[in-house]
Amino acid sequence: MSEYQYYEFQALDRPLSREEQRQLRAISTRARITATSFTNTYNWGDLSGSPRRMVERYFDAHLYVSNWGTHRLVLRLPRQSLPLRTAQPYCLDHHIEAWTTRTHLLIEMTGEDEGGDWVEGAEDSLAAVIGVREELAAGDLRPLYVAWLSALAAWELEDDDEEEYQACPEPPVPAGLGELTAPQRALADFLRVDADLLAVAAQASPAAPAKPARLTKKELAPLISALPEKQKDALLLRLALGPEPRLRTDLLHRLRGTPAPATDPGRRSAAQLLDAAHARRTERRQRAERRRAEARAQRLTALADDAESLWQQVEAHIATKKPTAYDTAVTLLTELRDACAHTGRDADFRKRLTCLHEDYQRRPGLIHRLDRHSLR
Repeated sequence: MSEYQYYEFQALDRPLSREEQRQLRAISTRARITATSFTNTYNWGDLSGSPRRMVERYFDAHLYVSNWGTHRLVLRLPRQSLPLRTAQPYCLDHHIEAWTTRTHLLIEMTGEDEGGDWVEGAEDSLAAVIGVREELAAGDLRPLYVAWLSALAAWELEDDDEEEYQACPEPPVPAGLGELTAPQRALADFLRVDADLLAVAAQASPAAPAKPARLTKKELAPLISALPEKQKDALLLRLALGPEPRLRTDLLHRLRGTPAPATDPGRRSAAQLLDAAHARRTERRQRAERRRAEARAQRLTALADDAESLWQQVEAHIATKKPTAYDTAVTLLTELRDACAHTGRDADFRKRLTCLHEDYQRRPGLIHRLDRHSLR
């Protein structure tokens, strides 16, 4: 298979009419089209329609995966649920883009990794990440910041201009980056956000506020009665105009008197974030290397202390005169050599190895294996 492309579109706020489904069928005769979805894969060729135009006109979410490393998510929200000016600080180059139509705000988030491994199951990610659309509509900007981190890492690979990184400001930092929701975690995985970069970014993010308890009918009734008539009329008008994901959230915020999730002004530059992530990554790898070295040292010490038992195993394997047993004996001898060198007993090892060569000099298969592993 020379190429693989997967396209999935979902209509969430309203189903597609029969006429709209007919229009979509004209774009692709092979696609699976329902009242709420459009799905197709390509092993050659490409989608004849524009995915952006399809989302603008028909769908609320679009996911795209290719075998050359492109992962893309496009979300459509009612314009009143998230202002364009709020999303724009998170846009970066061609990796994150936001634009509006007459009725909607659209956000496109793209992750590129041409040299990376194929992510198994990436084409099944829409169900896991779609929850970020409702979160964005509720004012939670963590999905946008997560996408910005993915774009920042991709931008670093494309451009090595240090001055640009120094001049690129961090967007507003949402609360709760250190405790992402399940859809946000799935988005980070889909966009292949670097874990060290996310951890560094989260250091400037305050803890997410506790989720308020669900109000009962008895508690809601007097709060609704107390709303000014003008606010009630405005809310009812929004309800009458059509589905709006944020309407319930806005109403509950008003009733509780609580603000939408907050953000702090970004105070770091792209360069500072990338440098801090690099330092954290280097330190983490060094710690892992130290742990591996300590574990190896302990293992070699234990092997050296058990040297006599290992020599007996070597003799037993050689006695079978089988090629596979010779290989096992050589492996044991290699480990024993390293263990004796680690503990300062290499003179004893060389002495016994010399005796072994003399005892089995008439076994060319064994001697050849010993020589090949520098066991002389």
